[in-house]
Amino acid sequence: MTAVPVSLGVAPTSAPAVAPVSSLAGAAAEARRRAAQREQSRARRNARVDGRERRQRSIAELSEIARRGQAELGGSGIGAPDEASAEDVIAWAVEQFGDSLAVASSMTDSVLSYLVSRQLPWVDVLFGDTGYHFAETLGTRDAVAHSIEVTVVDVRPRLSVAEQDEAYGADLFARDPESCCRMRKVEPMREILGGYEAWATGLRRADSGTRAKAPLVTFDHNNNLVKINPIAAWSDDQLVGYALRHGLTVNPLLNDGYPSIGCEPCTRRVSAGEDPRAGRWSGVDKTECGLHI
Repeated sequence: MTAVPVSLGVAPTSAPAVAPVSSLAGAAAEARRRAAQREQSRARRNARVDGRERRQRSIAELSEIARRGQAELGGSGIGAPDEASAEDVIAWAVEQFGDSLAVASSMTDSVLSYLVSRQLPWVDVLFGDTGYHFAETLGTRDAVAHSIEVTVVDVRPRLSVAEQDEAYGADLFARDPESCCRMRKVEPMREILGGYEAWATGLRRADSGTRAKAPLVTFDHNNNLVKINPIAAWSDDQLVGYALRHGLTVNPLLNDGYPSIGCEPCTRRVSAGEDPRAGRWSGVDKTECGLHI
């Protein structure tokens, strides 16, 4: 059957301009060149890291470095206007630890990962892949890995969800959230952190009352390494504004009533006026997974 054109009673419009084939080919070649440069940069970093042992200094040495770091960067006190900027904190951390510094990310946003990658390209970004995450969180992880010069490391528990269900019964998160968090998040992260001298976290004082006194630098006695909180002093508006200005990936759940995002079964939307972390482990006397306490 031959198609017959149908008039819609509107004036004909000119066909949209089509880019010359040479322009398209040039753009494709430039994209390939940039991708090759990206992979070469990643390969050089990985070769450098693989060629040496990361962890070298003792717990006592690291503890002293943390003490000096907070004295140098903390100004006249927590929350004081003379505290060091996030960029200065990261510069200090990179100078002190180099490739023995890791970033921990829950993939709520990519601000900290981006900030660190600007001074330490292809830094390891540790993501606790518990097996219970929202699809949006996993999508954010994948977007971060492809858009920022970081090396995303999935930190997984020893048992799969199915194996844990078989060993401890289904839905352990509902019956014993402390044990579930410990096995699926805290212990795997603690194990991998043993290979680093310092970790940077996105912990902020605005997150909740339990984090209101978070220092810029401290010694993490639970994991025996230096803990750095470069954006501890940032407000919610500062965080969002920075992400917007730099076109950074953020978890879409942030715009859907989830100011704090954890595992899907243990996270609910938060109502206006509630504590940002009120949606975590709702109905249970628990506000932290255990990584930061």
